[in-house]
Amino acid sequence: MEMLHYDFMQRAFCAGGLIAVIASILGVYLMLRRQALMADMLSHVSLAGVAGGAYLHINPTLTGFVVATLGAIAVEYVRRSYKSYSEISVAIIMVGGLSTAVVLMSLNQSMNKGFSTYLFGSVVAVNETELILMLVVALIGGLFFYVFRRPLYQITFDEETAKTNGLPVKWISLSFSVLTGMIVSAAMPIVGVLLVSALIVLPAALAIRIASSFHAALFLAMSIGLLGVFAGLTASYELSTPPGGTIALLLLLFLIMGMSLKKMSVKWGKARNKKKLEEDISSISIIPRLSKESNLLSFNNQEE
Repeated sequence: MEMLHYDFMQRAFCAGGLIAVIASILGVYLMLRRQALMADMLSHVSLAGVAGGAYLHINPTLTGFVVATLGAIAVEYVRRSYKSYSEISVAIIMVGGLSTAVVLMSLNQSMNKGFSTYLFGSVVAVNETELILMLVVALIGGLFFYVFRRPLYQITFDEETAKTNGLPVKWISLSFSVLTGMIVSAAMPIVGVLLVSALIVLPAALAIRIASSFHAALFLAMSIGLLGVFAGLTASYELSTPPGGTIALLLLLFLIMGMSLKKMSVKWGKARNKKKLEEDISSISIIPRLSKESNLLSFNNQEE
């Protein structure tokens, strides 16, 4: 394909594939842990890091990465302070990150020109440094999900039972939050700060809806994420549209189509089962009638 002749498109496809796989796995765990908004919150926190890096003339991607990781740690500690209202931690940290970003942007008006790249994503923004960062994050994430797959499974579905079984729930949850911050910040160059949650949540939302098991949901989420990113980047190149928005729209379209097909399949299955049940009932009711008619015929023959 012509677009793959360009270095920036090659980097975009490599980075998009890495982030799609690891972000989709993360999304499944976040949704099952009722923390789907955490990705959106950390993306806004990382925006403060990007603004701080631009203001201090440091690589904005690296500062966004560091601030998002620190924000993830802060969320975990605030969440434990409000055990009965854990969603408050998301609101508190999001307000802090977004307000900091706004203040830093106001101090340096020149940074607004290149800020749309981080807000909405751009294939041109993926340089070699960011690609290496994404590769490192993907490897760390893959290793983490493989090594802690059993403890994470227990914590995701029943945290209290996991504590009873002697698992270090506090440290595993903290590590999971840190990894979430790393993945969110690494995904920024592809889909942007404002759409990063789409790449994490939408593939997982569809996979959980149609998968028959937890492991099937993981593989489905990865497949949907890869398809959405590759198709979105291709459409973005051909139509000259923003890659982040194009990827998010395609993933949303996949979700709508998948849920519609699932609903149609359920209705068709119910209709089929109902028809089969009616046939079974009718066949059962015919048997006594035939038996009665057979007995009557036999009686009549005896009379003759």
